[in-house]
Amino acid sequence: MKNDNLSIGALAKQVQCTVPTIRYYEEIGLLPHATRAANGRRYYGDADYKRLLFIKRCRDFGFPIEQVRNLVSLFENGDRSCVEVRDVAQEHLNAVRAKIAEFRQLEASLEDFVESCDSACCGGTTRDCTIIEDLSSTSSAIAAGCGGGASMGVPADASGFVSLKRG
Repeated sequence: MKNDNLSIGALAKQVQCTVPTIRYYEEIGLLPHATRAANGRRYYGDADYKRLLFIKRCRDFGFPIEQVRNLVSLFENGDRSCVEVRDVAQEHLNAVRAKIAEFRQLEASLEDFVESCDSACCGGTTRDCTIIEDLSSTSSAIAAGCGGGASMGVPADASGFVSLKRG
């Protein structure tokens, strides 16, 4: 890049993020506050560009802010062990896999909703719709999705999702 006089708008454009995002990252300490000109305008240099690009890529991969903060520290301090970076990535990978498993369970429950409707009431009125019935019932297995399933005697797995099976 080789430019130490980028305005906040130019930096945002080059990194493909928004100006409010840059301000937010400065506010929470992920990005150092910019050098200011006499007129108060922010100016950014090559180091700011590289750091912001790194932060953006971390966020694009879904790393939460605290993990990004840790990764930025590792990015800035090149003498630390690569294993530390790997451990942060592994922790995030584990979280992503857990979310994928939750979404698969949610997918299965929604698929059961649709199949139930197809076989029992599709083409009828909403008054007789099994999906409407299940979503509005406190005895429905899907009630666990709002955090109330276990207290209503509805079995749920560790993720809070339950599968809906009509017999």
